[in-house]
Amino acid sequence: MFRLDQDLTLTIDGPAASGKSATAKLLARELGLSVLNTGAMYRCATALAIEHNCDVEHEKRLVELVRAARMHFDWKKDPPEIIAEGRSFMQRITDRDVSALVSRYSDCVPLRQLLVGMQRDVRDAHPRLVSEGRDQGSVVFPDADVKFYLHATPMKRAERRRDQLLLEKGLDINAQQLAEEIAQRDERDRKKPYGALTKPEGAFVVDSTELSLAQVVDMMKMVVVSKARRASGPAGSEDGHGTA
Repeated sequence: MFRLDQDLTLTIDGPAASGKSATAKLLARELGLSVLNTGAMYRCATALAIEHNCDVEHEKRLVELVRAARMHFDWKKDPPEIIAEGRSFMQRITDRDVSALVSRYSDCVPLRQLLVGMQRDVRDAHPRLVSEGRDQGSVVFPDADVKFYLHATPMKRAERRRDQLLLEKGLDINAQQLAEEIAQRDERDRKKPYGALTKPEGAFVVDSTELSLAQVVDMMKMVVVSKARRASGPAGSEDGHGTA
């Protein structure tokens, strides 16, 4: 049972480039929650590794490097900025070298375990939270009040990522090639030994292929509000999981 004006954890899982970050940010604003971008944490760790010439095979050094960097979010910014070594990494984490290597570094189990602990610490400090990533509802917050699994076709995700890169970086990427790379990454992510891409138990599935960002956020908000009403009603036990 939960109420919208009390501690509340929402999770948004899904494959790469499915719009989790943008959706989480807007949904958090709509519901008055904090937002946790876990992908930024893995990208920041990757950027640190690149800058300190730490190969992914050197797991102990990598974990020590990330821990020593005191990675955290500046919650005074909207959206929160990822900080490490006393500086913002928000621009750095979108660079091409980071994008090319983040999948490899995010496979490092000791690193994932470190960041999962940090993500749970964030929830302790911000108990009204929308958290998005590949494994939020399945691994990090299996006790979340409402879980979503957001996905779209590889081509649609490629087109959105291409438009984003063109707008933010001035890069014109071939959408077909990008779609093939995204599909290949999906397959790899489903086979991860830890934190694999999967639909969390009890998650509401949202296919955004034919939906705008605003429509996705409205749909999710409706699900959360509806579940809160059912939870506070006479029965108070209706689960409400399914497809949004």
